[in-house]
Amino acid sequence: MDRRLLSTLAHQDHPVAAPLSDATVQRLLERALPRGDERLLDLGCGAGEWLIRALSGRPLAQAEGVDLSPSALTKAREASAAAALDDRLTLHEQDAARFTAQHDFDLVLSVGSTHAFGGLLRTLTAAREHLAAGGCVLVGEGFWEKEPTPAALAALDASPGDFADLAATVGRVTAAGWTPVYGHVSTADEWDDYEWSWTGSLSRWALDHPGDPGSVTARETAAAHREGWLRGYRGVLGFVTLLLRRS
Repeated sequence: MDRRLLSTLAHQDHPVAAPLSDATVQRLLERALPRGDERLLDLGCGAGEWLIRALSGRPLAQAEGVDLSPSALTKAREASAAAALDDRLTLHEQDAARFTAQHDFDLVLSVGSTHAFGGLLRTLTAAREHLAAGGCVLVGEGFWEKEPTPAALAALDASPGDFADLAATVGRVTAAGWTPVYGHVSTADEWDDYEWSWTGSLSRWALDHPGDPGSVTARETAAAHREGWLRGYRGVLGFVTLLLRRS
């Protein structure tokens, strides 16, 4: 089964692809969109959940999303149509790292998709190319809550240098010329809800579609992910979402 389709199925119960609660997402959007008439861009939008939530209740806002996953973009288009947002949401099926926009944006998002750009700082460099004067970037990135164990590194297929601790992560951002104007560190409850939702959605789909050729892959992927989380990186990997402006 295609990796992008697996991700789409795994996020059915937690459409925001990051360890963030609905209340946290709402609060971040309120801080990032104080006027309500902003133009937004999500680089790695997935099923468009951030953009749909941002546009709902903000009739003057407009948004664009970029992603490579056909299945995720199909869900985004369906959700956009259901919410009557088609005229204000434009979706692009292409590599977010190579996306060229026709105009600048008041808010550029990349939450949980910095890997698409090769890391946090490269993501910020890409976001800056799309940012209007005085605009903000909302970016989400992992960090080490504690010294990574061999089990955590194996589960994440990571090396110790892939992430820093929280202070060093923020320090890298400020050294690159950005100022945090708000932030949120995901709680243990947010992490647990995200991981149980991820593995549970995929497992349920596999159980409900036993005859599908992808059901074995889905079940095995969910089991391996759950094992890696519970025995590996739970309590080791953290997640911070930062609202940034250029210094």
